[in-house]
Amino acid sequence: MPLLSLVAGYPQTRRSDVIQATVRHHLTRDDAQLVARLIARDSGTPLEEIERALADKGIDAVLDDPRLPAALLREGQGAWASLPLFSYVMVRHALRRLGEEDRRLADYVAAVLMHLGMRDNARRVSAGDDQVYDSLAALLADVDDPDGRRSFLVRTHLGNYALWLSGLFPDYIEHRKWRRGGPDLDYYEEMGRKGYQLAAGHRLADDHGLSTLFATAAERFGLLRAALNDVSDTLLFPNHFSPERLMRQVTSEARWRRLS
Repeated sequence: MPLLSLVAGYPQTRRSDVIQATVRHHLTRDDAQLVARLIARDSGTPLEEIERALADKGIDAVLDDPRLPAALLREGQGAWASLPLFSYVMVRHALRRLGEEDRRLADYVAAVLMHLGMRDNARRVSAGDDQVYDSLAALLADVDDPDGRRSFLVRTHLGNYALWLSGLFPDYIEHRKWRRGGPDLDYYEEMGRKGYQLAAGHRLADDHGLSTLFATAAERFGLLRAALNDVSDTLLFPNHFSPERLMRQVTSEARWRRLS
């Protein structure tokens, strides 16, 4: 199931200035029922057993089922999955494979993935902002904008944009580094961490309940990037092979297994 096709076809709603970790909480009863049917069909487990787990333990019991990502991709019914469901499940399980169990962090990363993949959201700090950004350096230059709200949005976007680019398009970054002398993935990690650190320290982060989440995202940026690399390698560019990709995959896996 091509993730970019899902994003492109997702209904456009009014864009909020501040991304929140609410993807999981907006999943519907239809999402839960689809998940139960997918796991049952793919694994051969009786549907009633999965529905009991859903009723007794809540939706997280089935969202965290290790059989779910493969079921979404293999079963025909998976094509009916909503974008929020598909995004959250793929991000959540990619993070869990690297030892990260924080559901709110997975929720936020899934929200970033969805938001920046729509229209020109990746290039603007908010829907009503006329400034278009094509580089992290340009965003960094505006983190101390005299307008307090815009300063917060720029800082947040610096973290989100660095994560989105380095998470979903690592091979493009590596290719540009070797062909044109562009910045490497370490640069994107440094800028992403800085963006989230600056956002966490802004007074508006407390107002939006995001201070702790941003501080955590800054601390674990490399892990978040590696998890999205896994999503990208599997879903967006599964047929791309290069020595650089292999080296990145081996290095990331060893790094996070050692720290987990």
